[in-house]
Amino acid sequence: MKSISFGILALGVSLFCCASEDKKQDSEKQSQEAVAASNDDHSKYRIVYKGEAGPGLGKNIVFLASDHEYRSEESLPALARILAKHHGFTCTVIFGLDSTGHILPGSSDIKGLDVLDNADLLVIFARFLNLEDGEMQHVDDYLKSGKPVVGLRTSTHAFSNKENAKWGHYSWDYKGDKAAWKDGFGELVLGETWVSHYGTNHKQSSKLLIEESQFEHPIMRGVKEMAVQSGAYTTYPKGVVLARGQVLNGMTANSEPDKTKELLPVAWIRDYSLEGGKTGRAFATTHGASEDILNDGFRRMLVNSTFWALGMENEIKGDNNIELVGPYKPTTFNFNGYKANVKPSDLAGYESLIMPGEVVKKKK
Repeated sequence: MKSISFGILALGVSLFCCASEDKKQDSEKQSQEAVAASNDDHSKYRIVYKGEAGPGLGKNIVFLASDHEYRSEESLPALARILAKHHGFTCTVIFGLDSTGHILPGSSDIKGLDVLDNADLLVIFARFLNLEDGEMQHVDDYLKSGKPVVGLRTSTHAFSNKENAKWGHYSWDYKGDKAAWKDGFGELVLGETWVSHYGTNHKQSSKLLIEESQFEHPIMRGVKEMAVQSGAYTTYPKGVVLARGQVLNGMTANSEPDKTKELLPVAWIRDYSLEGGKTGRAFATTHGASEDILNDGFRRMLVNSTFWALGMENEIKGDNNIELVGPYKPTTFNFNGYKANVKPSDLAGYESLIMPGEVVKKKK
């Protein structure tokens, strides 16, 4: 009888353990499914261009595009396609969206920055963002890891969130207790915050002149004439200046220079580090609007800067392919009108138009 009782008891324990294990596995499966569903939801914020061959194979670049005026939602996917198609990088472009899931320039509704956890480079073109705490945590973790950053145009004032008790020090106008963070992300990471326009934007374009001492810098290999549509910024950055801007009295490359304006920095490099973090490379330029990257010289400098930031100087050749991939018809930059009703998925593949849709006025 004892042996039968023990047998029944053992069977009961076994069944209980199996049931517990099944329940645990079901719980883990549900958890995994929830994470997958969450990540799938985040996928609507991004588009991925996956390179198949080239020196960038196996490296991940994350592009964060959300500014109000300069059409980063056009220039960054165009740059991402070049780096993926011609050079093999996997390029993930993340956009700010509206409530219907369409790209909204300058929107802080940005999710899925967990992709930074496995990124090798962050390329940011943003203005006055106020992100959720969880998304900011991924940004902070990335920067503390000392991984490289390439910042375009308004990224000197990428964040405007000083009312956020946890992340307010990222704000472009931060003047709080964290002395190292004075003037926020732009100053600490890129080397300059927002100061002012220098000249009349939309009426005065810019010519970019390489510093005489920097002609041999890897970022300037193969770079020739650079002329861009976006106007100048007032900048006195902390870093090594690679190029200075000549303000022009007009919107064409052959416009006469404005002789009342000095040559201020428009592209520079530096090392940055957050308190308690590792040291990383940063490249910044005060230009990068949608029409700016039509210029071969400027576009080559941007492509070269990504290789340099990743420590891949040996792969920078003066004749590397920097041709645009697929149809690119940039919208003239402005505050009020943009190509509306476009989802990130509309930019999938190398042959989709950047940017589809019709120009509409932004809703206030």
